Amino acid sequence: MAAAPTGPLVRLRALEPDDLEFLYALENDPAVWAVSDTLAPVSRHALREYLAHSTADFHEVRQLRLVVEPCAGGPAVGVVDLFGFEPLHQRAGVGIIILAGARRQGYAQLTLALLVAHARGVLHLHQLYCTVAAANRASLRLFQAAGFRRVGTRRAWLRGPVPGQWLDAVEFQLVLGPAG
Repeated sequence: MAAAPTGPLVRLRALEPDDLEFLYALENDPAVWAVSDTLAPVSRHALREYLAHSTADFHEVRQLRLVVEPCAGGPAVGVVDLFGFEPLHQRAGVGIIILAGARRQGYAQLTLALLVAHARGVLHLHQLYCTVAAANRASLRLFQAAGFRRVGTRRAWLRGPVPGQWLDAVEFQLVLGPAG
């Protein structure tokens, strides 16, 4: 990766082996499972393997996870992901998790702005997309404020926390280059 994307309050950096315990806590938090496709705990061994291969090229592994850190120092406050990269169409999905104790401090908005700039200027992607549960108002506002356009709603798309419950999902898209 080129120089780490950095803004006035946060910087995005590559994963390090020292991130094991941070990732272990994050990936095994059932609250995070509700906004991801995770259904089971992740072992430290699996995360060590993941960290060992996380330095691979974005174009090769078709995903990128960056750690969100305050510029003022202190522990990581979250992660942001590009996933499902499609080389032919130059698009990728976006996922962002800011730890509960660090929310409502502007980290998500700044992180997303840095990621968009990195996707446009360094990775040369054509577009980004994301899927947000219709009830997740904070994420809906975040992506709308970042310029993502709501392009549709998928009915009963996400499994809810209650057995038999299905939630609507809102689809967002951000075209980074000419719309063609």
